[in-house]
Amino acid sequence: MIVPMKKVYIAARVADRDALIDALGELGVVHVMPVEPTRAVADEATADAMEQLRTALARLTGVTAAGEKPEMTALEAAREVNQIIRGNAEKSNRLTVLHQQADKLALWGDVRLEQFKQLAEAGVQVSFYMVPNEQVGAIEADCVEQVGQIDKKQVLVAVVTRDGEPTVPDKVKPVELPSRDRPDILAEAAQIDAELKADQRRLAQLAHLAPAMQRELTGLEEKAKITIATRSGLEHEKLYAVQGWVPADMDSTLQDGLSEKGIEAAVEMIKPVEEDEPPTLIKYPKWAQPIEGLFNILGTVAGYKEFDVAIPFMIALPIFAAILIGDGGYGALLFFGLLLGYKKLAPKLGEQFIKLLIIVGGVSLIWGFICSSFFGFQFYKPLIPVNMTDESRFLMMNISFTMGAIHLSIAQLWNAFTVFPNIKFLNKVGWAIFIWGMLGVVKMFVLGSPLGMDTPWPYFLLVGAILAILFACPSRNPAKMLAVGIANFPLSMLGAFSDVISYVRLMAVGLASGVLATSFNELALESSSIFITIPVLVFGHGLNLGLAMIALFAHGVRLNMLEFSNNLGMQWTGYVYSPLNKRSFS
Repeated sequence: MIVPMKKVYIAARVADRDALIDALGELGVVHVMPVEPTRAVADEATADAMEQLRTALARLTGVTAAGEKPEMTALEAAREVNQIIRGNAEKSNRLTVLHQQADKLALWGDVRLEQFKQLAEAGVQVSFYMVPNEQVGAIEADCVEQVGQIDKKQVLVAVVTRDGEPTVPDKVKPVELPSRDRPDILAEAAQIDAELKADQRRLAQLAHLAPAMQRELTGLEEKAKITIATRSGLEHEKLYAVQGWVPADMDSTLQDGLSEKGIEAAVEMIKPVEEDEPPTLIKYPKWAQPIEGLFNILGTVAGYKEFDVAIPFMIALPIFAAILIGDGGYGALLFFGLLLGYKKLAPKLGEQFIKLLIIVGGVSLIWGFICSSFFGFQFYKPLIPVNMTDESRFLMMNISFTMGAIHLSIAQLWNAFTVFPNIKFLNKVGWAIFIWGMLGVVKMFVLGSPLGMDTPWPYFLLVGAILAILFACPSRNPAKMLAVGIANFPLSMLGAFSDVISYVRLMAVGLASGVLATSFNELALESSSIFITIPVLVFGHGLNLGLAMIALFAHGVRLNMLEFSNNLGMQWTGYVYSPLNKRSFS
């Protein structure tokens, strides 16, 4: 249920400003809305410190504390961590460039430029040439030495003279000495590598201060929230006022709470008007609370004037997921594995999300019993066979399309119930009926089912289309109603067809999962060695389970978030009710 909200205005004396904000934080019921959003920000120093701490904590993730604990403040440690990481990025880039340069100079070996300078001072001139293989013997000089092979056709030749110039063929090209020698480049690379290792040791020392950084960040966040709340109000001479939202059933809590804390303030509460956009607070039924974990991960929030879809999502998602996973063995792994690891996983992934996955595992286990499929093995005759026979594929497609029609028509009827008694509710009823007619069209195209007047599908299409067209835009002008309805109908009709046929993914992914499991079993059992069979089974089924979990989000969530929600008219335009609450930082 989306909790009704009231807009609240609170005015007090300027002298009581801090006490008022403190009291609102302790009561924890008012979602403060800034009068001037540009002013409602933390001060620059606090914002910078929070950014430094957040960035440092993120960069220290996975770094094990080691060495001596530094004696410095948490903020100083955070700044040093960020400085090290920025420096490491530059050093790593420089190291890569140096290794590339060293590779290019591999032909020169470990010779140093200083050695050529010493030879020149002694009157010995050394020149290098790129010479075709067949012309090496044509060079005349005091000493001619082949240094290395440049490619299949050319070599690098060193030519030494004491007096005069060497005689070389016309096709020979002189080669300049490199600006830096390879030993010098490798020495710089070794120095940078040593610095990077030292930086890693320093990060391990700074990791001792990660808990202190987190405490400092928490305190700054509390300070920032209070500052933002204070700046969200309107201050004028002797009065200070704030505005915000409070759950309708907690209005007395606010008024009584301020009185108990001795805050003399004027409080006015009014119902939201059409143009208002209150925050969204949803109270989930206890059995549907696990779906909140999914919404938290997706970051989606229903608008205040939209629908609370927790219950239909909580019913549909585990069923869709079970069909997509398609195996009772995988369901058992999820169900029992997550139950056993609940205490360790819940703090990391969220209690509600883990509970949701446990439910998905349980429903998948039930589906496995129905289909007699456990890790790709079948132990008895299934009630619903899931394999690649035509009979199985047609049955699964029929089930998928029918579930789609049920799912989508529920969305349209729910929308109709909300719109009632506005006559436009008949448009939604019409689309709900039309979807069932479109089910017949989809079954005709995909399954070859009949679509004649002796079937109900044409009548669903006709009745649904009439209602959808006539009541798309209720008006006293019948011509306008008809024109708007006809104009909107073709695109919406194609959308209905696309939505119904989209549910075929349940069949396709479920069958693919079953075929993949069976294939890995056959591959593993072909070997007579247990050292091959077991790794193949573990890898194969682990991969298949991973793909099934991806399918859960790619397809199971999609059918709810897109197809169902679009038919319901959901825009997901809401923002979370977040009251000023000092206790959240305790």
